Amino acid sequence: MTTVEILIQNMYPQLSKTEKLAADYLMRNIDHVFRYPLAVLAERSGTSQGAWVRLCKAIGFDGLKDLKTTLFKEIKSSATENSPATEYQFIDIQSHENLTSVANNVCGCSIRAIEDTLKLFDEKALEKAVKKIKVAGRVAIFGINASSIVASDLYAKFLRIRYPALYNADYHVSLTIAANLTPNDVAIFISYSGETPDTLKILNLAKKQGAFIIAITRPGGNIAANNSDVNLFVNSPQTDKRSGAMSSRLAQFVMADILFTAIVNQDYDRTECYLENTYLACRGDHTMTK
Repeated sequence: MTTVEILIQNMYPQLSKTEKLAADYLMRNIDHVFRYPLAVLAERSGTSQGAWVRLCKAIGFDGLKDLKTTLFKEIKSSATENSPATEYQFIDIQSHENLTSVANNVCGCSIRAIEDTLKLFDEKALEKAVKKIKVAGRVAIFGINASSIVASDLYAKFLRIRYPALYNADYHVSLTIAANLTPNDVAIFISYSGETPDTLKILNLAKKQGAFIIAITRPGGNIAANNSDVNLFVNSPQTDKRSGAMSSRLAQFVMADILFTAIVNQDYDRTECYLENTYLACRGDHTMTK
């Protein structure tokens, strides 16, 4: 799946009827954007040229030309791979499913979640997030339900490098943390849907306090993304209810690890000794480095 298809998939519920006609045609005939001019695409899809332009802008492009440029680069890059890519399809949990199929489905969806997340990677957004975190007075991390596992893991990683991190799984304690943030602080919100009510209440409070907001969330114009200063987008093929947050949680873990690794990379001289100290401490060797 290309980046364009991922963005359309996530943004689709918010598109207008005419934009959906253009989106449906594009998803079925993605190669046609290279074969036909805008007027022909509009005619073939049963909508207007304006709807195509609005679709392009809705998913983050300046217009059809910008979309085609991104799509061409991605297709060209994929064509240079030595082996053809495997397209993994998500199938929700089913009764009496073959156990080999269960393993293939879970692993395949996890692989696709990571690959799709990498396609959405925005170096400028990550760079901005890292710069803000490095100079922040405090870094508060928030995640509700399944996302709290990712938040807790990122919090532990920040403790390893002696960054002033704050985290608590309790909702009311999280509100208390958010209420005491300042414009010198950074608040990281982890929510795949970007629509979790408790998360949004905490985010709104942190925003009122002037904190710099970073969201690890899906693309598609969700509330958390629309109210953040920087978005680190992730994607998951998982959409149904019975499976819960499996591949989406993995995608969040990957992005959190990317963020942490980037911080260490950009602040290595200061954090190297802390990584060594915590490694030795957890291993049982309490002879610390300076």
